[in-house]
Amino acid sequence: MPSKEALIEQLRTRVATDIALLTESQRTIQAGATHEQSRPEDDKDTRAVESSYLARGLADRVADLRHAAALLASFRPKQFGVDDAVALGALVRLESSTGDASYFVVPAAGGLELEVEGGSVTSVTPTAPLGAALIGLFLDEDVEVSTPKGSRSFTLVAID
Repeated sequence: MPSKEALIEQLRTRVATDIALLTESQRTIQAGATHEQSRPEDDKDTRAVESSYLARGLADRVADLRHAAALLASFRPKQFGVDDAVALGALVRLESSTGDASYFVVPAAGGLELEVEGGSVTSVTPTAPLGAALIGLFLDEDVEVSTPKGSRSFTLVAID
């Protein structure tokens, strides 16, 4: 199994990069929304309003990412043994009829694919359907998860 510390560092880097990119985008859009040339030409011209909504949405996303960065900064996962149940910090491998996949249960920044030697690991949070289904699961137990593509069954085949 890959190093949890290396995976956390990848997550921290990705979140920091997203914060920087979205902050710059938000500032650019906000400046455009308040620019003199963005004044409405008539009562049907909503460009400035639409830009301000977009800037507000980006600012909210940046706030969420900053919260995720704070959670990841203090996150120190423990090591799990074969008799332990899945909890926050577990690195697991699931097997299904379509193959196997590895997941890292983290407090924030779920849904990111992290590169490791020989493949990838997907971050998942306990608030996601898969993450919630994993919490409390023991080695060799099965779990069924509802996904947008229908219900899927998995077996927990490794935990660290």
